[in-house]
Amino acid sequence: MPERSAEAVLRLERAGWENAGKTNLHEFAYGVTSQNLHYGTVPNPAHPGLTAGGSSGGSAAALVLGLVDGALGTDTGGSIRIPAACCGIVGLKPTYDLWSTDGVFPLAPSFDHAGPMARDVAGCIELLGVEVPDVSLRDLSVATAWGDVGVAGTGVDFPTAEAVVPAFMREVGDVHRTLYRENAELYGENISAKIERCIAITDAEYETARHARSDHRERAEEAFGDHDVLVTPVLSCPIPPVDCVEIEVRAAMTRFTFPFNALGWPALAVGPVQVVGRPGTDGLVLAAGLAVESALKT
Repeated sequence: MPERSAEAVLRLERAGWENAGKTNLHEFAYGVTSQNLHYGTVPNPAHPGLTAGGSSGGSAAALVLGLVDGALGTDTGGSIRIPAACCGIVGLKPTYDLWSTDGVFPLAPSFDHAGPMARDVAGCIELLGVEVPDVSLRDLSVATAWGDVGVAGTGVDFPTAEAVVPAFMREVGDVHRTLYRENAELYGENISAKIERCIAITDAEYETARHARSDHRERAEEAFGDHDVLVTPVLSCPIPPVDCVEIEVRAAMTRFTFPFNALGWPALAVGPVQVVGRPGTDGLVLAAGLAVESALKT
């Protein structure tokens, strides 16, 4: 049991928000379906029969049901943006370390983010509390990648980051190495095998992935070029059924989200569409998100 609230919670309380409670999520935030074997599977109120996404599925479901006005999520490989896409709400993975993760149990520290979730972009702006410029998509240089998103832009060959995944896994293994050895029987079966594989990542695998992360950054910078924002789909697959096998859908559901955890760039999910910017341009990303949100409604 935590002895104090996480800094992200305290930040919102200082801004006048009231804590309505905790929501269910994928165990240890390590999963994309919010199938929690201890507390049950989070339902998807927007699309019954389909997964709510994860790991922050409970936050997305609570927003859809109108139980809260805003919510917090964490995002290490897509855990804010995937539930947003699955449930039709909005979620922002801010620039790395813009919102402190102090007091949040880590998944993979150099990939971990905390951020806001809301029913619309305006809600995320209110939660984040940043200045947002008054711009339209016509004012911006927009790049697009990975498929049709219903937004006009210049297609670019933006890299995905599969080669970086072992670096993420090594960090997960380092977090859980002792805890799992002492408490393996308490872990849910749908994450035990993943934890064991993370603990088994070798130094050589980790070093290769670390170099791949540097290469990914260089390729991403080159592909992004002089554009203001990048617009992509959130998911590379249809929303899976609620009873899917998480490990079988994990790669497809994180393919378009994880690249920005590896980079630390701000990435906003407006339902199924992802808006991305360079580090520190969270306000611009949210402004572009307002424009995308309006375009999606027409």
